[in-house]
Amino acid sequence: MNNIEKILSHAIDLCEDGNFEKAVKLYDRILRMDPNNVNALIDKGVALQNLDKLKPALLCFENALKIDQKNITALVNKGSVLHGLGEFQKAILAYDEAIALDKKCTMALAYKGLSLGEMGSVEDALKYFKKALRIDKDYDVALINKQIAQNLLRQSKS
Repeated sequence: MNNIEKILSHAIDLCEDGNFEKAVKLYDRILRMDPNNVNALIDKGVALQNLDKLKPALLCFENALKIDQKNITALVNKGSVLHGLGEFQKAILAYDEAIALDKKCTMALAYKGLSLGEMGSVEDALKYFKKALRIDKDYDVALINKQIAQNLLRQSKS
């Protein structure tokens, strides 16, 4: 294991323990040594997202995508941050890119459902939750939100 891999591993451990601030410092250290380290960019973005620093997180995911345009993890996380910023249409575009690369990306399917739901398209949201569940019947985000969407539709019909 080289030095960067050791630091990356330590940063991941810090994130798992909830020490996101310390992890971000380690990701910055890695990125000074290797500015094109896509994993460090993505993981730093996730840590920043956990610290509710959404705009800097978005920048990390966009920088990762400049290096690797087809990185599904970066695309899904970019969508997640855009969703958090209330930019649901842009989030959906990021999820659509991820889905185009991997039609079975349950996270992108379920998260697209969340953004559609936020925009008031409950029936469309429900379709995406169901698509995610056809791939992974136990995917909790899709399971919980499918139920919520079904209840909302029932209420609107009664």
